[in-house]
Amino acid sequence: MKHLTFRNKKIFYTDEGHGKVIVFLHGFMESSRIWKDFSSALKHVNRVICIDLPGHGKSECLSEVHDMDLLAMVVHKMLVDLKVRKCVMIGHSMGGYVTLAFAERFPDMLKGYGLFHSHIFEDTAEAKITRERTIELVKKDKLKFAAQFIRSLFPEETAERFTRDIDKLINRAGKMSNEGVIAALEGMKIRPLRDDVLKKSAVPVLFIIGMKDTKIPVERTWEMISLPPRSELCLLQNVGHMGYIEEPVETLKAIYYYTRKVF
Repeated sequence: MKHLTFRNKKIFYTDEGHGKVIVFLHGFMESSRIWKDFSSALKHVNRVICIDLPGHGKSECLSEVHDMDLLAMVVHKMLVDLKVRKCVMIGHSMGGYVTLAFAERFPDMLKGYGLFHSHIFEDTAEAKITRERTIELVKKDKLKFAAQFIRSLFPEETAERFTRDIDKLINRAGKMSNEGVIAALEGMKIRPLRDDVLKKSAVPVLFIIGMKDTKIPVERTWEMISLPPRSELCLLQNVGHMGYIEEPVETLKAIYYYTRKVF
């Protein structure tokens, strides 16, 4: 992996292939490694850039709170350093929150962007309390939290099929520092509603949605996808929050054909 320096900290990323640029942003307690298969497939026709967001993967923490705007600024610094002027950005879960912050700050750099099991809504009062409780749990037993959290991302009726993938995710998440996990939780807790980003979008927005995703209420999903002037929808019937594992072929196809259209 290559790295850049942001506020005297190292941020790692991969940069493969040639052509129009696709940037992938991972979710909470994930890393750029989740995109390995997607990058391998797409690098033959695109330049594919995947980042370890601060506090995740190999990247160092920047502060006690990693708010989504700060993470978007890190991504922007990476793209400027790499002389990328235009790209498509795809964000999974928390990576989608960062994508929205990026779209708000740097809209002219985007040919399109996708929310991959992600959404525009801020934390409710109840969700903020849950974040606080989660932070305390992480301080006491991070690995126990990681195991519970990652298993909850898959529907109960299908989770057994993905035992090996789940174990890998738990193992990698367990290697994160407490500082990195807590900084992300604090940042997600204070993220704002970003409905205006979708309403004002000058580019088509791709939504990849799992009908069995317990992290995003389906009724709120319908509210969200009607906001952009132009949108594309990939609806996955028997998928939870981890479509890149649960339905890798369908989700890769959705991204591939979406990027062909917007480029």
